[in-house]
Amino acid sequence: MERRPLGKTGLHVSVLGFGAGHVGSPDLPEADAAALLHGVLDAGIHLIDTAPGYGLSEERIGRHLHGRRSEFVLSTKCGYGVPGVEDWTPECITRGVDQALQRLRTDVLDVVHFHSCPTEVLQRPGLMDALVRAVEAGKVRAAAYSGDNAALEFALGTGVFGVVQTSVNLFDQRAIGRGVAWARERGVGVIAKRPIGNAPWRFHERPGAHDIGEYWHRMRTMALDSRGLDWSELALRFAAHVPGVSTCIVGTGRLDNLRRNLRALEQGPLPADVVESIREAFRRNDHGWDGMI
Repeated sequence: MERRPLGKTGLHVSVLGFGAGHVGSPDLPEADAAALLHGVLDAGIHLIDTAPGYGLSEERIGRHLHGRRSEFVLSTKCGYGVPGVEDWTPECITRGVDQALQRLRTDVLDVVHFHSCPTEVLQRPGLMDALVRAVEAGKVRAAAYSGDNAALEFALGTGVFGVVQTSVNLFDQRAIGRGVAWARERGVGVIAKRPIGNAPWRFHERPGAHDIGEYWHRMRTMALDSRGLDWSELALRFAAHVPGVSTCIVGTGRLDNLRRNLRALEQGPLPADVVESIREAFRRNDHGWDGMI
């Protein structure tokens, strides 16, 4: 699989990354979680993205992949969930990194993101310094920010973060000309989250969940032509080849879905005229379509 530089971090990542949220579900048997994680690496996927909020995900990655740690770039998040410590404080960042190292059974975390916090949280005294100290101590290779809209742009402006993670898909294009473009200019790596936009084509009526419902509305409003392609293939090929995107992460609990995504990306970028029609459809209908956090 194609590998790309993750900005100026010195890390290289596969064009398709694995979002490990499903791995954390207690409904997924332990043996199936192990098979899925090993299947990810065996397929050539070189980035695994997790978070302390993803249930058992960090623990299972540490349990099943510690013997293959050199084979993948490990991305996780911080800012919350440390027992007895207030969320989004310097102590929470410092102790959160240490706890992630223990859960993931590793000596270093390749990428650690602040997990979707707003601008006013980023501005708290000492917060970013705590993550920088973890990098200086060799516990983290690259400080990162995961988020969208004004908070993403503020984070990029600080110069602290070597990687950002933000929503990029058919129905969520605001960041393409702003945050993603700015990151590219600064040599900041970009991880595209939600690259298939929660697959709103699955539903005949607007779903109740806010994020999927919003993407469903945007899809109907944009009235895109899939040009005979499977919607998942169209979405992945679009997101993965946005200029400045290093990798796009898709979560799944099934290896057959993973392999289908790989086959889609093997087809390469979409034709330029198809990309422009998708971009124009978004621009024409963008009346307050902020990035989905």
